[in-house]
Amino acid sequence: MNSETLVVDPSTSATHNYRLLIGCIVPRPIAFVSTISSNGAYNLAPFSFFNAVCSEPPLITFATGHRVPPKDTLANVRATGEFVVNIVSEEIAEKMNLCSGEYPGGVSEFEISGLTPVASDLVRAPRVLESRINMECRVLQILDLSTRPMGGSLVIGEVLRFHLDAAIVTNLRIDPEKLRAVGRMGANEYTRTRDRFQMIRPQV
Repeated sequence: MNSETLVVDPSTSATHNYRLLIGCIVPRPIAFVSTISSNGAYNLAPFSFFNAVCSEPPLITFATGHRVPPKDTLANVRATGEFVVNIVSEEIAEKMNLCSGEYPGGVSEFEISGLTPVASDLVRAPRVLESRINMECRVLQILDLSTRPMGGSLVIGEVLRFHLDAAIVTNLRIDPEKLRAVGRMGANEYTRTRDRFQMIRPQV
């Protein structure tokens, strides 16, 4: 390619860094995190800085931005040591987006979105009934990485229980065609997971 290369120094602007990160690292899975406060209030919020860490034990992680006071999700996982990650499919994408607003503390996004909280088996945080996959988690570690503007904290959780819609699973393999998960792109854009292709890993 003969196009000009744009070089960006990350020390110049946190806003530019954010724009580049969410544009470069795509698509990103969405952690739709449900929590409960120490006084029993439910919270539900999406995070696109999210991924799996390892499988023994099964660990997942999501990051939340630095705020003063902290976002309800982070405050709740600190207080209770528990959370649930609910996977976002196309059917609930718009309701997930309703939960991304900057609402006052204590507001229940379950009520705003019309999604249904249901009891988990091992943690106090509720699951989202309409989500086809729920992962009940216990906090393993919270790493406060940066308190600068646009800094954040990394939450690492151990999955204590998976809840899977049996209709999307065969031999414990999840059918992406049936799950129809949604991914996060840059700006206000999302992506569907319908256009896929296979590549076989080389046998070395």
